[in-house]
Amino acid sequence: MYTLIAITGLGVLCLIAEIFNARKVIVPVAIIGLLATLAFTISEFNSPASYYNNMVVVDNFSTAFSCLFIILAIFLISMDPDFHIKQIHKISDFVGIKLFMLSGAVAMVSFGNLAMFFLGIEILSISLYVLAASNRLNLKSNEAGMKYFLMGAFASGFILFGIALIYGAIGSFDMRVIQEAGTSADVEDWFYIGAIMLSIGMLFKIAAVPFHFWAPDVYEGSPALTTATMSTLAKVTAMAASFKLVSVMNVNLPETSVFVLVTIAALSMTIGNIMALRQINVKRMLAFSGISHAGFMLMTLLAVSSTAGILLYYSAAYAFAGIAAFAVILYVTREKENEDIYNFNGLGKTNPVLAAILTASLLSMAGIPIFSGFFAKVFLFSEMLQANHLILVIIAVINSIISVGYYFKLILAMYTKDATEPTQPVPFAYGAVAIVAIILNIAIGIMPTSILDLLA
Repeated sequence: MYTLIAITGLGVLCLIAEIFNARKVIVPVAIIGLLATLAFTISEFNSPASYYNNMVVVDNFSTAFSCLFIILAIFLISMDPDFHIKQIHKISDFVGIKLFMLSGAVAMVSFGNLAMFFLGIEILSISLYVLAASNRLNLKSNEAGMKYFLMGAFASGFILFGIALIYGAIGSFDMRVIQEAGTSADVEDWFYIGAIMLSIGMLFKIAAVPFHFWAPDVYEGSPALTTATMSTLAKVTAMAASFKLVSVMNVNLPETSVFVLVTIAALSMTIGNIMALRQINVKRMLAFSGISHAGFMLMTLLAVSSTAGILLYYSAAYAFAGIAAFAVILYVTREKENEDIYNFNGLGKTNPVLAAILTASLLSMAGIPIFSGFFAKVFLFSEMLQANHLILVIIAVINSIISVGYYFKLILAMYTKDATEPTQPVPFAYGAVAIVAIILNIAIGIMPTSILDLLA
């Protein structure tokens, strides 16, 4: 609860700083404030669960994911001044929106009531709608913002209708009451319809097949830093919230839901990877890659009693690799008209450090040792085998092999082709974020139990 208050207070402080024309201190103050909030949040770990009128529940699950979200927000806010150099007079808006979005993300994993859950998801979603369309002079950004708004509003409608039906069946928004009522045999049929509609809305937010069609266009059209935010913070937040919802409602759902979930996970992995093979735009390629990773993360919902630590580990590995990759992408494409692969030609010669970081990030996403992405998939596959989902594991392994194809397309461009333009100095924020993020990715790969045991 105090984490939520601190983050919201920081957002308000950024807006107040703009009134006094103190733009230069906004980003440093936001980062220092987030670091202090991170330290406080870590101190709450392993404390007895706290219930604030059952609206907000602070336990190890919410604390662990809140820490991950805060770290990602620090990375994203650090890159704001360099990315928005032409809109530096609006820096308070960009930082403030990201902080309010972070408060929504924390609410989505700390809710004890469906009303708080919906409030959190709308705060996060509205922030992303604004950021997607923030480059108002760019037609693609306007298109991305409109598409994301329409699809997001459509998904929110499903979620809200589902919550209403669950309330009609149970008579409460409280998650503990819903869980207790779900164990009885005489649950109203409205509950199942509501759960289905809620699941459809969340699958939109995660961008899982067949509700993925908005993601490639929105990722490509949005400003690159907003795409990085959607691909990392927004995606893992939606996945963590879905995991918490399923862990409560899993006792009520019929066996057919398992088959549906297996099908969606398999289709997300397969369609995401196959479509990514055809892309020449890096942001669009990573959009389809994100759809594929959503399929991997959905596998954790098949065994919610034992996969919370694996979901946290997979989310961290994927998000750190994504942040490192986007830091390099922001540098390479900052003066370019697009983010096509040819812009990366010769990066291995002109800037070997950034090329190595991008290569490491892509290899982690592909699941290559020694990176944490490899261990995340190993732990996930092992758990799925214990849950008797052999066919799904085989499909996942095949898709991991397929993903190497399009990741190496970008790697080969960096190391086998000649650069077309002279090298430019690397902004400090981009370089620092890329280095720290990939170090964190490798570190949790070397010491996986440091993350896995948090939610064991």
